[in-house]
Amino acid sequence: MEKNLKLKNNGFLNLFVAFVFLLSPLFLIAFPFPWLIAELVTLGVIGFFWFFGLMIVNPNQSKVLVFFGKYRGTIKENGFYWVNPFYGKKKVSLRIRNLESDVIKVNDEQGNPILISAVVVWKVIDTYKAVFDIETIEEYDAKTGVKKQKSEESYQAFVKIQAEAALRKIAHSYPYDDIDNDKTTISLRSGGDEINQALVNELKDRLALVGIEIHEARISNLAYAPEIAAAMLQRQQAQAVIAARKTIVEGAVGMVDMALTQLSDQKIVELTDDKKASMVSNLLVVLCSDHATSPVIETGNL
Repeated sequence: MEKNLKLKNNGFLNLFVAFVFLLSPLFLIAFPFPWLIAELVTLGVIGFFWFFGLMIVNPNQSKVLVFFGKYRGTIKENGFYWVNPFYGKKKVSLRIRNLESDVIKVNDEQGNPILISAVVVWKVIDTYKAVFDIETIEEYDAKTGVKKQKSEESYQAFVKIQAEAALRKIAHSYPYDDIDNDKTTISLRSGGDEINQALVNELKDRLALVGIEIHEARISNLAYAPEIAAAMLQRQQAQAVIAARKTIVEGAVGMVDMALTQLSDQKIVELTDDKKASMVSNLLVVLCSDHATSPVIETGNL
């Protein structure tokens, strides 16, 4: 569990002490007494190690202190501090960060291959979990051959992997588009806030274990995979044409009904059933046609 340490801002005082100890052997120039050599050299060595206890904590940064494998606490308040020089100090940023996942290829709920990516806004809220509950990446320095632990890169990589895993799960749970035009169906394309909230909830469940808080997550890229993009575009175009035709037909039927009603109510002309049928047919052809019509004038009697 994370333990917050409240330290006095004592860095400048200890910086002065370190300089005094480090420069103390210079007193031998003025007082060259043999019995002072051991004491002043010892103070110089102590002053050298004293410097290793100094550290700066910047705003929205923290230092995790470890003493020979034992967690001692976390300093979150910014300032200039001095701690035990033998403490290991691991820097952990508490600032809000953005992560844009790679575009990944997955299958939606209906099995269609799609390309999808997301943007995640996150921050560390528990430094103990972020540092010690995730396997640390270790690398060897090519020049010195010294093994270095990279805690910062470890939980950043963990967030990226979990973000892609959560995105895959969300993509498998919803269709790309609502093919049946069912208003109650939530799809990736039209789901909007519902899909983004589902992604946030999924990420919170995964990352709470390692002390990371999710502020926002939303889909940034969504498209059909290239192998089916052309076919799906034709389907979308066909749906748009059908919807447009439906609107046109509904309007045309209303206009024909209005024309027949007004002719009958105002007694402009009385039409037989055959003439009404012919008039309805002609009006629907004129109103629903894609091209301009060429009228044919009938000179006979109605």
